[in-house]
Amino acid sequence: MGYTIAQASKKCGLSRDTLRYYDKEGLLPFVGRNGNGYREFSDQDLEWLGLICCLKNTGMPLREIREVIALTARGDGTLRQRRQILIRHRAEVLAQIGALKKNLEKIDRKIACYEREEKTPRAEA
Repeated sequence: MGYTIAQASKKCGLSRDTLRYYDKEGLLPFVGRNGNGYREFSDQDLEWLGLICCLKNTGMPLREIREVIALTARGDGTLRQRRQILIRHRAEVLAQIGALKKNLEKIDRKIACYEREEKTPRAEA
């Protein structure tokens, strides 16, 4: 099924401007055009947009996302390269998760400290 940019925007939760920007940046070379020259998104295109959002939301730069897409366009001979890019990115995401967990622990300790202080009566000056 084909989707207009407005329908694709609604389905994937991105603005039409963001979709146009991604297209301009070379992230949507797979999106076709209809007879009037308007973008026409397929279900597979929406799946790609989901991956693009996932990679972007986890900190992958647009240039690397563009590289994955370009390698994909070159065919199965690039599977190993694409896998290596994703393996490296996965390691970066795991490192981010580890750092976030440490920060969350620090926040939790501070919350617990404040809770203890609130329960402890203090002598008024």
